[in-house]
Amino acid sequence: MSKNMTNNTVAPNLLLQVLRSEKNEKVNGGIYHFTQVKLSYNSNRIEGSKLTEDQTEQIFSTQSLLPTGDKKEVIAVDDVVETMNHFRCFDYLLEVVEQDLSLGMLKRLHEILKLGTAQASDPRMNAGDFKLYENFVGNIFTTKPEQVASKLKTLFVSYYSKAKKTFEDIVRFHWEFEKIHPFSDGNGRIGRLLMFKECLRYKITPFIILEEHKLFYYRGLKEFEQDKKYLLDTCLSSQDYYQAMMDKFRIKFR
Repeated sequence: MSKNMTNNTVAPNLLLQVLRSEKNEKVNGGIYHFTQVKLSYNSNRIEGSKLTEDQTEQIFSTQSLLPTGDKKEVIAVDDVVETMNHFRCFDYLLEVVEQDLSLGMLKRLHEILKLGTAQASDPRMNAGDFKLYENFVGNIFTTKPEQVASKLKTLFVSYYSKAKKTFEDIVRFHWEFEKIHPFSDGNGRIGRLLMFKECLRYKITPFIILEEHKLFYYRGLKEFEQDKKYLLDTCLSSQDYYQAMMDKFRIKFR
């Protein structure tokens, strides 16, 4: 088990400083580059994107997609667009790390994620705003559209009632957010971005849920109310992976 579970307070927040610096200076091959590619690739793959990690890397580095030589390969335009948009979502969150989560921030993230996609021109999907129709995760219906705003406000009040956040607080927030499922699509990606943002804000080692752990992650969300350990352990394992990458880039919280 990661020691971050019991020792959450770390200072100074060097990782945030480096991420912002490398972004602004357009550093190639650093922790910012690594995080953008890994986070976008894995989060999008969890949601069904067919892009490979190499293709995600190409899009981030060159804003283009090189041919693979596989004539049978079909790449959805929206997979490419949402990959680029995910990079922009992460950049947006780096700007607002110190701010409390809000309805406006969530809507802005969704607007960025869906910009230029087919869903953006479909009024039923309500891109950049909360869902208009009921949706479900697995066989479980989520919060009704007319209750989304009030449920999110209640969640924010509960979450911010504690001045000092723990790793478990952030994971629990994610579970609550996914139960509400406020958007027509993109809830998982936005929810995972928010976890990364909140870890940065409260100086907790952040993490990236890997696509290969998708089934463990989904099971953890499904069973959290009965047994929170499963999701926590999945996230802790992901945290250990990111910590190893921080060590590789010689970035230390302490």
